[in-house]
Amino acid sequence: MTTSTTPAVVVLDGGLSNALAERGHDLTDELWTARLLRDAPAEIAAVHRAYFDAGAQVATTASYQASVAGFERHGMTRAEAEALIQRSVTIAREVRDDVAESAGDGAVRLVAASVGPYGAVLADGSEYRGRYGVSRAVLRDFHAPRMELLASAQPDLLALETIPDLDEVSVLLDLVDEFAMPAWLSCTISGARLRDGHPAAEAFALAAGHGSLVAVGVNCCAPGDVLPAVRSATAASGKPAIAYPNSGETWDGAARRWVGEPGFDMTLPAAWADNGSTFIGGCCRIGPSAIAAMSRALHRPVA
Repeated sequence: MTTSTTPAVVVLDGGLSNALAERGHDLTDELWTARLLRDAPAEIAAVHRAYFDAGAQVATTASYQASVAGFERHGMTRAEAEALIQRSVTIAREVRDDVAESAGDGAVRLVAASVGPYGAVLADGSEYRGRYGVSRAVLRDFHAPRMELLASAQPDLLALETIPDLDEVSVLLDLVDEFAMPAWLSCTISGARLRDGHPAAEAFALAAGHGSLVAVGVNCCAPGDVLPAVRSATAASGKPAIAYPNSGETWDGAARRWVGEPGFDMTLPAAWADNGSTFIGGCCRIGPSAIAAMSRALHRPVA
């Protein structure tokens, strides 16, 4: 028996927020993890390192909820805000490069610049509802400048993630074409539908033909919803799938806390891989120990 040196599955990291909270950080304000880009960047770096040490091959940046307007509301200048958004990529790149140099193994390690949904910046749980009540022009004007800032810091790819709304999917796909940069598209779903109520298959179908997309799928959803979504995503988009659900708990936007019991079955990721997922990891409430277990399971020896 030998071990493949180029595994078919790329293991993603897990949730940034839960890992930072476990290190003692209060993330209850509207900036969420993005606040630590200013206040404690070394802590973000430490979490990236912990995930790489656990076997993750991708560091997802702390830019999910970062925006110029959000930082400005907290007293920063536009220049400071723009620099912090770019810094999210720089921190992850520096950790990645240090880990790669120390390991000396030539393994693939990537930095994915997180492009969270418009609803995340509203800090009211809107990313779990969609249907923001704004025009496509507003969505474009929100996403385009920060995508440009993130791209300028030279990540390996853009992570269009936790997208709940069909119009937002369409806007982001147009922008990805303009930037001509590798990206994945990952929607948040409930059952077989986007959070805005549209069938998830409609969003996956929109992704067909977009050459910059390396994968299409779901994140920030219940683990049990992933397998049918993976099958739907590959069929509708013609792309490899991506899958990184939550622990099984549910976010209460009004109370700003997670409720319910975790229910992540470690036998599930292998099924996702067998059905076309080439990027697999965890989202909220999935930490380094879970990613380590996932990495061991997915990079099992091959004949």
